[in-house]
Amino acid sequence: MSFVLRGLRWSTNKRMLSVLIYVICCIHSGRSQTCTDGFTYDRRARQCIDIDECRTLSDPCRGDMQCVNQNGGYLCIPRGFYSQSYARNSPRFYPEPSYPAESYPDRSLGYSEPFIPNVPPVGAGTGPGPGPSYPIVSRSTPCVLGYSLGADGTCVDVDECETQSHQCNPTQVCINTAGGYTCSCTEGYWLVGGQCQDIDECRYGYCQQLCANLPGSYSCSCSPGFLNADSRTCQDVDECATNPCSHGCLNTYGSFMCTCDEGFELASDGTTCNDLDECSFSDFLCQHTCVNTPGSFSCVCPPGYYVYEDGRSCEDLNECESGNNTCTTAQVCFNFQGGYTCLDPLICYPPYIELSDNQCMCSAENPACRERPFTILYRHMDLSSGRSVPADIFQMQATTRYPGAFYIFQIKSGNEGREFYMRQTSNISATLVLARPIKGPKTIILDLEMVTVNNVINFRGSSIIRLTIFVSEHPF
Repeated sequence: MSFVLRGLRWSTNKRMLSVLIYVICCIHSGRSQTCTDGFTYDRRARQCIDIDECRTLSDPCRGDMQCVNQNGGYLCIPRGFYSQSYARNSPRFYPEPSYPAESYPDRSLGYSEPFIPNVPPVGAGTGPGPGPSYPIVSRSTPCVLGYSLGADGTCVDVDECETQSHQCNPTQVCINTAGGYTCSCTEGYWLVGGQCQDIDECRYGYCQQLCANLPGSYSCSCSPGFLNADSRTCQDVDECATNPCSHGCLNTYGSFMCTCDEGFELASDGTTCNDLDECSFSDFLCQHTCVNTPGSFSCVCPPGYYVYEDGRSCEDLNECESGNNTCTTAQVCFNFQGGYTCLDPLICYPPYIELSDNQCMCSAENPACRERPFTILYRHMDLSSGRSVPADIFQMQATTRYPGAFYIFQIKSGNEGREFYMRQTSNISATLVLARPIKGPKTIILDLEMVTVNNVINFRGSSIIRLTIFVSEHPF
């Protein structure tokens, strides 16, 4: 009995051991099936299927990148890279895989044939719009995305640009890459919202001065006075090198300026110079006459004068000192403003007799001299025409004083126009005053009388100064 029980116990243990071995084999068989990265094992289908990382991963692409699922992986691309949008959350509906009801062969030892993932066909799903812009590898293609099986059995790159299998919009340019392609823009354009738009180079200061934007390009130009040295910068033009000015030229940045010599002014055309008429600036530039010359002026004096060292004043030319006169040896040369005169030798007419070279005397003993001036003294002076008035021009004074005598001064003759008068300054002197302007040339002879009165001895006598005044022609 005990043997039977032992037999039963052994039999029971044997069965349990078989079940345990079977379970271990089943577990080992399940764990021995492995998939490459990007795939997971589907126990129902008993094969590796692609993992949609765009759905299973949390934020697989950063920033403004968009996730696009691929067999065995995924891509992060700019959202506006293709003409159509690839929203991560856009619905994509694929048909549920159907599996045959018949039993599958035992593949507990793994697959011997190459793994082909189950990928939905192009255009699968109920969503609107075309399929993805990348090639879809069929289940029978052994090459990765973007490659095709060549005649020699190797995988060669698919030129999507040449085969026109790309989805770049008409404004873009397709550029083939290894395993794919890129949609880009030609030079002068950039990608904005999936469209190639012209770059306004003028907005970014591509030109130094003037800029004109063109489709896909730009054109630089320069302001007047500058030369377009290259396609962007401008160089100042030295206009003075072409001698545009009649006198002097000063080059400036982008232009030039003409200058004139002293005595000239710039004309309205900005290049020629006109002579300045300095004589029109003032009536007092020259003492007598101003003569304009190109770029300057000169002062001219009338005959009998010369231009002084300052170049403007006129000085009397003393012909008597210079010898430039026509007087004889018997005559006396008398110079006055602007000229000269030759004085003849003094002649004293009877009853006067010559007392000196310039004085005649009438003797008191001579009865003919009783009513005549005792002496006549001859004097000469010059006077400028237009001299300001009143002006003291001559002074006379008694040379001999008698006790109890007083003197009276007066103009005896020659003052018909009343241009002069006598002003007594003391008991023995008086001054001849010019009261009105006189214009020359003119010669005036005045007899200035000094009357001597002495009541003590009851004496009355007179003396004459015969003053000859030569009035010049010009007012200096």
